[in-house]
Amino acid sequence: MTAGTVVPLDELRLLVVVDNESDTLSSVDEGVPQVAEVVGLLGRLPTSREYDGHPGKVVFDQLCCACHGFSVLATGRRGDRQHSVLFDVGPSASVWKDNADRLGIDFSAIDGVFLSHWHFDHSGALPEVLAAIAAARRRQGLPPPFVDVHPDRPDQRGILSPGGTIILLPEEPRLEELETAGAEVNRQADEHSLLEGFFFASGRIDRVTPYETGLAGHYSFRGARGESDPLILDERLVAALVRGRGVTVLSACSHAGVVNACLLAQRRFPGTRVDVVLGGYHLSGKAMEARIEPTIADLKERVRPRIVAPGHCTGWRAKAALARAFAPGNYGPSVVGSSYVLSAA
Repeated sequence: MTAGTVVPLDELRLLVVVDNESDTLSSVDEGVPQVAEVVGLLGRLPTSREYDGHPGKVVFDQLCCACHGFSVLATGRRGDRQHSVLFDVGPSASVWKDNADRLGIDFSAIDGVFLSHWHFDHSGALPEVLAAIAAARRRQGLPPPFVDVHPDRPDQRGILSPGGTIILLPEEPRLEELETAGAEVNRQADEHSLLEGFFFASGRIDRVTPYETGLAGHYSFRGARGESDPLILDERLVAALVRGRGVTVLSACSHAGVVNACLLAQRRFPGTRVDVVLGGYHLSGKAMEARIEPTIADLKERVRPRIVAPGHCTGWRAKAALARAFAPGNYGPSVVGSSYVLSAA
């Protein structure tokens, strides 16, 4: 496919359902299209008491729970057409479903799920979340959801620690489990469009920069066979165009490098500004933290995104450095329950 088969949207909403961090109190810079979780809650919750002419609403028992993982609901609108794709699901179905309920998500409106890569903190909740979405869609007389996965599925993955222990993630969900959950399983290794061209799904992300060399110490297991696998070549991204704003990049872990992810978007959509870059930048841990400075330099000089929105595996050192480089005005970090509303200029 070509970038021309992806249609410009009138609006794109990104709602963070799962992330490592909760922060509903920090202020949002002027010009950053981010809505704090508490603001969204105030718009949905009923008034429980009035005082001196002021409505009172109980919100702090309705806040989302943070956990190590990532999931974003992307909803695009073009004219009177609307489509929603869930980008990853996080590790725990109970966390995802509880947060989704608190955020007022209509499960039946989710057309499908796109899995960025096979890592349990992104994929673990797939069977139960797909089953919940499929059931909600059945009740509304809608077709089953799709789940878009890379066909090269490992059984399990982990990271070799400096002490010599492989820190294992739980085993990956099996494809048969996804089918049993009621989803249409689409195995896709190459780039393609999703949902009438509302979203662009990448294939393999080209490794262009000299310093983004994958996840140090990473291993993949297939049956009894294990192998060093720092590149994690099954990782993919999702992008969407908003008319007059540019291309937004969802990069769940950026094992290929967040700069490489953005450069791919620039190549696929030449002459289009990179708008929001949302997801994990994976700049945490000693080996990865050495990449913070060149990453920020390339983001500022080569990519020039409108908004950097780092979350999940980015790490506090990288977040602090990104805030110094891009705030105020171009920094709006990903935290659970927050949303980004990108409207056509």
